Amino acid sequence: MQIPIFTVDAFTNRPFSGNPAAVCLLENDLDEDLHQKIAAEMNLSETAFIRKLKPGDDFTKSSCFGLRWFTPANEVPLCGHATLASAAVLFHVQKNTNSVLTFVTLSGELKARQVKDHIVLDLPLYTAYPQELKEVEELIKAAVGDMIVQDVRYSPDTKKLLVRLSDTYERSVLEDLKVSAQRFLSAEKTGKVKGLILTVKGNSSGKGHDFYSRYFAPWYGILEDPVTGSAHAVLSSYWSEQLGKKEMLAFQCSRRGGELKISVRNDGRVDIAGQTAVVLKGNLT
Repeated sequence: MQIPIFTVDAFTNRPFSGNPAAVCLLENDLDEDLHQKIAAEMNLSETAFIRKLKPGDDFTKSSCFGLRWFTPANEVPLCGHATLASAAVLFHVQKNTNSVLTFVTLSGELKARQVKDHIVLDLPLYTAYPQELKEVEELIKAAVGDMIVQDVRYSPDTKKLLVRLSDTYERSVLEDLKVSAQRFLSAEKTGKVKGLILTVKGNSSGKGHDFYSRYFAPWYGILEDPVTGSAHAVLSSYWSEQLGKKEMLAFQCSRRGGELKISVRNDGRVDIAGQTAVVLKGNLT
């Protein structure tokens, strides 16, 4: 059985930056254990599997597909960049004729649409609530040492901890921070954190970015993720409230880096837009 597979760099318009995801197009059902084996073989933060929901479905004409995401270690309930990559394969490679694609996922129905040179993802918006510092002090110290922390929030829906560094810090401080994400595993004693977001306010007086972030998920086998849609489903809610803005431009400053255009909606969801670059096309044999 041959499975078409693609590598797509998401949240960038340049190859070899942004966040790479593998995307598999499944013409037929795949043995359950093969999903995880393929994801481990691809060894990217996520491998996405697009499947037909009905026998007569077609990757170029149908508008609704099943979608699952696997890290090299396990299946995850939501992955923004691999959804963006999946939409890019359908829109740009398969030349899908629909203006909007719907993906049926573990996080409900997600929609993707083309707007000029961006693909816009319709994602759930997740609130992060004030978090008792004592509980997570050791984890924060493992991440940022003695740096000044301005705010700590926790998102129970996504199990992500959001740590905002002091506004006195520039983007470069976040970029230069040397992190040993492996240490987070022993420092996290509550059992409730599965992802750590570090964020700092941007300089948005002009055309700059409203906020910057880095994201770590060693609990899922990802020491640092280059650009993370699901983390921005939490960040969007937080920064929208903090800045009093619904339209924002964000940059995730990993080594590869990536930009996200954010529009917080009034229905409890968020539109996150990004560009993509398809860098590899092939077949799993």
